Amino acid sequence: MKVFLYMVAVALAWDAIHCFYMPNKEFGHVRSSAPAQSWFPRVRRLSRPAHRVIDPTEDCFLVTSEEGELFFKSPSDEPSVCGIYMIAEPDKRIEVIFNYLDVPCEDGGLVAWVDGWELNGQVWPADTWDDDRVVETCDQRPQRKLVSRQNAALVQYRVPAQGKGFAVTVRHIRNARPCNVMVFGSEGVYTLRNHGETGNCSLLTISPSTMRVLDLNVGQTIKKGHMLELETGPIHHCTKRGLADYVDIGGASGLDHTKMEVLDSVCGLDSNEARRAALIACEDTVVRLVSSGQYYNSVTVAFAPLPAEDIERADLLCGFNDM
Repeated sequence: MKVFLYMVAVALAWDAIHCFYMPNKEFGHVRSSAPAQSWFPRVRRLSRPAHRVIDPTEDCFLVTSEEGELFFKSPSDEPSVCGIYMIAEPDKRIEVIFNYLDVPCEDGGLVAWVDGWELNGQVWPADTWDDDRVVETCDQRPQRKLVSRQNAALVQYRVPAQGKGFAVTVRHIRNARPCNVMVFGSEGVYTLRNHGETGNCSLLTISPSTMRVLDLNVGQTIKKGHMLELETGPIHHCTKRGLADYVDIGGASGLDHTKMEVLDSVCGLDSNEARRAALIACEDTVVRLVSSGQYYNSVTVAFAPLPAEDIERADLLCGFNDM
């Protein structure tokens, strides 16, 4: 029964992809050994051409990991809302330049740049959301380069005027200190670091996953001191112990990882690989590093897609653990 309910929940959640809107707006180091797989049923990935004309009948909700120029021209006066979901390697940021924009403001025409992703009213990364991460325009193209803070960004658009449209150039640029990282269902190893700063960093995988902690140093290396010589081993349930620095491991039923269901919160100093992986049967798997700024924190995790035959014995099944 758990497996059936889980499958139904996933199907219903992703079937709502056409209901995009912006909240409070009118409309709203990875080593990969497998190709990323999209969980969006109505999304077609771009191939490698440097110039691409978007076909709204096939690419209205489009995920692309490629650089190059994208051009859109509205085929009708229908007020459909579409989106270009851009994603890059974890150590990259996304730069978008509007080369051309001819979208009349009449009848609700609008183009919006989002620093991150938005889906069904939820945004990612939600920890650092502010109004500066959205740039809305019509009639006049943004003059400056728009650069994301992480490896995911979005252009949403509504062009209810036949023959009108826009063109953008997408580039991936280096991110020296990645904090929030999104990956698509591939397996790999990643290290989250706070670089001694206050704030939250996260790893979000768009799939149910197995997650194993390989190395842990959270709440131990004091900024003005030195690393403890004695390992504490993993300390579990750190939030219940009142500790300010910890790693939440769990999942979410949407992009907002601040609403994640937490399987465990860990901290301490441990260079040994965890004896078993956590099986996370949620739409999204989340590792969230919370830092007070007093320590140099880091956590290294290995992740891989959760096999269908392991869903029934998952450690966390989002939305159904209280049933």
